[in-house]
Amino acid sequence: MSKDTEFVLVETVSMFRMRYVIEVPKGKPEYALDDVVMRDAELKEFSQEHLDEIIVSHRTIKPKKILKLIDIDNEYCKSWSPEKKLQSFVNFMETKNEQTN
Repeated sequence: MSKDTEFVLVETVSMFRMRYVIEVPKGKPEYALDDVVMRDAELKEFSQEHLDEIIVSHRTIKPKKILKLIDIDNEYCKSWSPEKKLQSFVNFMETKNEQTN
């Protein structure tokens, strides 16, 4: 990061249309609803379609706060070096430029 750039945290909500086909006793369709709501681990997904991603908020963020959020949201990498964390989770301008060329 140079003194001419800053980081922005963008938070979104992503929506999917999910389908399940569930066998239930005749006349008891609400049983299928219970299975989905209870998120039965055995439930097989029939299909999904990504519908949209909506931006909820955005704000500038300092590298120190980025590292704290990485540890909160991705606790499996707490032992990683700060450099590895930033390279793994942050979109740097030079990286984006390399991908478009």
